[in-house]
Amino acid sequence: MKKFFYGKITRRDFFVMGGIGLISFKSSINSSFFRTKKEEKFPSDKKSKQEKTPVSLVKTDDRRTGVRKSIEFLNINPFKDKNVLVKPNFNTSHPTPGSTHNDTLREIIIKVKEMGGKKISIGDRSGPETTSLVLQRKNIYELAKELDTEMINFDELGEDGYVKIVPPGSHWKDGFLVAKPIIESECIISTCCLKTHQYGGIFTMSLKNSVGIVSRKGHPFMRELHGSPDMRKMIAEINYAYKPSLIVLDGIEAFVDGGPMTGERKNANVFLAGIDRIAIDAVGLAILKELGSNRDIMERKIFEQEQISRAVELELGIKSPEQIKIITEDKKSSEYSKKLKEILYT
Repeated sequence: MKKFFYGKITRRDFFVMGGIGLISFKSSINSSFFRTKKEEKFPSDKKSKQEKTPVSLVKTDDRRTGVRKSIEFLNINPFKDKNVLVKPNFNTSHPTPGSTHNDTLREIIIKVKEMGGKKISIGDRSGPETTSLVLQRKNIYELAKELDTEMINFDELGEDGYVKIVPPGSHWKDGFLVAKPIIESECIISTCCLKTHQYGGIFTMSLKNSVGIVSRKGHPFMRELHGSPDMRKMIAEINYAYKPSLIVLDGIEAFVDGGPMTGERKNANVFLAGIDRIAIDAVGLAILKELGSNRDIMERKIFEQEQISRAVELELGIKSPEQIKIITEDKKSSEYSKKLKEILYT
């Protein structure tokens, strides 16, 4: 099993170092390059108070419209000529928002192909249901075949299919193992749901979606995570392993209590997209507050939620609500975004 330890530098500095003869991230994996603790490095996303990160918002009850418009509003194309891995929310096979809706997944793949993406893969690891059972129940293999897309079951990667990650100030006993396809991917899309989490996570959106990249089969990481009082900080730390090129949140339906498999449902009829996991989750929490949720959501400030605050400490994205710019292109979405902007500070 190869082991890699990463500390903090910017993504730009990381590749500059590679250019002057150290080594690039992907080649370090291929050559089994080992970093000492003194040399720990991994990209961070530092943002000044003046910088704003865009989160596109679309009010709709149609998933095709939500996917397409939320991506288009960002006016970016990180997919062109890239191999793309889509990481859905497949922890179980329960109906959306218990898991990613097949229509959302399908439309993301179609849109990425239209934007010039090359090879496209779907990759995930489930739990408590087995991954193979979830994929079978949700007809994902059929969907992948229909769209000429590879399906990667992270449970089937074997011992050499994972990379060890130890974040700085880690609350994990000895780091954790992350699926190598995530580490090696040129471009990652995280597509998540909008919901609360009754088993200690409090909420599960883009940061929590990353739990599915950690090895479960034959390893104690999930027992460690679910048995720790630092669960929410540990969830944030998993995200230190990689940076998505895009996050798409399907919020047509939401769990405002219970979750992640079943819970109290409300219709939010909204899609979000962006490149910053903290910003996406912050706006998602504002939506839950606007809908009316449980005490853990309603009685705690958004940036005081432990998933958010630990992600801020790790410099995984923005640091405050002032840095979020919600972008919309229609009156209904714009009026809704004004409500959320006020809620973001509560």
